[in-house]
Parts: sequence; C-alpha cells; structure tokens
Amino acid sequence: MAYCLIVDDEPDIRTLVALFMKREGVPTLEAADLAEAREQLERHGEAIDLCLADMRLPDGNGLDLVDEIRHRRPDLPVAMITAHGQVEAAVRALKAGAFDFINKPIEQDTLRRLLRDARNLQAAQPKTNAPTETNGSASPLIGQSRAMRQLREMIGRLARSQAPIFIQGESGTGKELVAREIHAHSSRAGGPFVPVNCGAIPSELIESELFGHHKGSFTGATRDKPGLFRAAEGGTLFLDEIAELPLPLQVSLLRVLQERRVRPVGGTEEVPIDVRIVSASHQDLNQAVTDGRFRQDLFFRLNVIGLRVPPLRERLDDLPALAAAILGRLAARDQRPVPGIDPAVLQTLTSQTFPGNVRELENLLERAMALTDGEWITDQAMAPHPMMTAEDESGSALGACPGFIPKTDEQHDVLAALQQTRWNRSEAARRLGMTLRQLRYRLQKWGVE
Repeated sequence: MAYCLIVDDEPDIRTLVALFMKREGVPTLEAADLAEAREQLERHGEAIDLCLADMRLPDGNGLDLVDEIRHRRPDLPVAMITAHGQVEAAVRALKAGAFDFINKPIEQDTLRRLLRDARNLQAAQPKTNAPTETNGSASPLIGQSRAMRQLREMIGRLARSQAPIFIQGESGTGKELVAREIHAHSSRAGGPFVPVNCGAIPSELIESELFGHHKGSFTGATRDKPGLFRAAEGGTLFLDEIAELPLPLQVSLLRVLQERRVRPVGGTEEVPIDVRIVSASHQDLNQAVTDGRFRQDLFFRLNVIGLRVPPLRERLDDLPALAAAILGRLAARDQRPVPGIDPAVLQTLTSQTFPGNVRELENLLERAMALTDGEWITDQAMAPHPMMTAEDESGSALGACPGFIPKTDEQHDVLAALQQTRWNRSEAARRLGMTLRQLRYRLQKWGVE
C-alpha cells in the first residue's frame, strides 16, 4: 500500500493513526480540513490507497469528501471516523459510499481490521468488477436480460463496501446466490460465508445458535459453543428470512450491529466480532415495521444498502439460458448426457407466471428429465404424467406426506395454498397470512413434510 490519507482536525487523532500505520509499514499524509485534504489528493493522486476522514471538519462535512472521491477515484476506499454511538452518522456515511467506519475512541484492533480489509480489497481488485455471465465466465447468475445485467453491476459495486446489505426478493429467486456473489467479490472472499435461515431455527435456540453459549448456561449446554457470528469471523454472515426473527432477538441483534460485539448466552463479557452482515427476506420489511413485527431501528441498520432480486416473470428472456444451465447441472449429477429442450417447451414456459421462480423452474425440469429417456425434453415430458393423480402431482410429488387426509378447515386451507404455490412454503405462508415458522409448526404437527 502507498499512502494513507488521514483527515481530522484533532492532531492527537492524526498522530495516533499515523503511528499505527507507520508500524504497519504504511506511509501517511495528513490534513486538518477539507481544503488540505483536496490539496493532498490533487498533489499525490493515485499514490493514495486509503483515506480516513472525520465526519465533522472545520470547513465542512466529511461526507462531501466521500462524494468527491467517489466521482474522481471510485477505487479509493474511504473510511469515516465517527463519534461513539453516532449510528445514524455511520449509516449515512455508508449510504454515501464510504468503505467502512470506525468509532472514537479509535482502537488499534479496529485500525488493524480496517487496514486488512483495504489491503484485501486491493488484492482482489480484478475480481471486484461486476461479475459477468458470458461464455467465458463461470458466474452462477445466469442471464443477459437488463434486470440481470443491472443486478450483476450492483453486486460489483456493493462488494467493495463493508456496509450491511438487505436483499429483497420473492422465494426461489436466488437471494442466497446473490449473497454468495457479493461475498466472493469482496475483500472478505478469503473468509467464511456462513448462511443462516432465521425461520428454520426454533425460537428457543436461535440466541444460542447466533451468539453462542457457555457450558451449563441452560439444560443441554454440555460444552461451550462459539455461535454463528464467531464462525463467520473475517467473512460474511448471511441472515436469510430475517423477518422471522422474534422481537426479543431483534433487540439483541441491533446491539451486536452497533457495538460489533456479541455476548454468549450465560456469559458476562462481550466478545468483539469482525463480520459483514448480509440479510434477506421475501417479505416487505417496511410493512413488517408498520405492523409492529419488525423493529424500525433494526431495519434502518440492516437496510443501509437495499438490493432487489427480480422475479423470473420479469426476466423471461433468460429462460433458455437458465433451462440449459439447469439441465446441464442435473445431467452432471445423474451422469447422463445433457438433453436438449424443444422450442415448443420454451414457448410454453414463457407463458407461465412462476410463483416459485427459478426454484419452480428447476423442479419442473428435474421432473421432465426423470420422465425423458430420449435426447430431448418435449411437451409430453413437461405435461402431467398419466400415472399420477391430481393429488400426487400437486402434493406428494413435491414433498407432501402420502396418505394424509385433511380433517379441518385449516388443514384444507393450508394444503390448498401449498398446492397452488407448488409447495412453496414461504409463498403459501404469505397467502395464508402467517409466518413461515407458524406454517412449518403446523405441518410438523400434522406429520406433513
């Protein structure tokens, strides 16, 4: 790394950071206000590889510097220095394009992490461009529709930052795949990617799963457990279906995001963590906030940068490429030649709405492959099989419990919703007006899996 530019009107802060950088072998440049910072940037230009700037400067706001650098040197990471507890200021900085932020009083461990991330970002610079899906690329985000090109471009931009990202998308659109791409193109690519489905963990265990616990802290805690936050140390923690978190846990998560520390269940001391948070939900979190099911302050903290994943019906131009990729993957798994797909089948598929999105398309093609012995997927293979009953096709074939007979109105309504959504539990729960956890509880109680 060449120079680190330190912009702060407090000489003690500049000296502290400069001494640390010197020990790490990084020469520094200093500026006491915006005018001096602009002068240093003009004089040294490309030789500056990192900038630390205070939010409040004598002649303006540090965010002005972020905006100028973003337009003149988009590859230069800028970290903002904020007063302790100024969460809103930190969020504004990240939204403005800051690489990261650090709180006063500045700790050496925080500077060490910041410098590491900046160096990793430089080393990964060729990778941080927008991932592309071309003949010469292995990007798992398939398609050349306008929506997918914009999505890949956004991933390339967001990967450079350490800001929390919230991914909004319907079930089956590939939100986890997008989160993995953000991680793979970030400065944290060498660290772990830890996915967590918040709706799949029982509410009484989720605190222990996320934050860890000490031996003996509750019945069954026979040993210390670090928790998923610490398992993601140096990498990315992906919190899927974040809207399913119980309200008490939302309070704990908010504190973790603000303090960057976790307290294991049964523990008395907080442990510092170094993770980037990417969260996702198929639900409208704004509506969840209005309904009182999700804390507004937590949403504000998670949704520093929002990213929408388009549903399949908005990018039907990608169907041929998606179908070819899915068939290739299924054929490799089954060790059989890749079948072709009849143009008439593609025409039929483009007329569907796909409430289950790409996951539904994959289910349809997997069934068609199982019914195809020849070299082509035809309309006949995609049509309902004559040996299947309507109940089998809408329920058992997609994972229902054979032989289950609904006895109550609620059971009839739940199974009808599941059949209408091709056994897409998240979408069925939304239509029924219940949470995914509530739906899973009912299915488990009824023996329907």
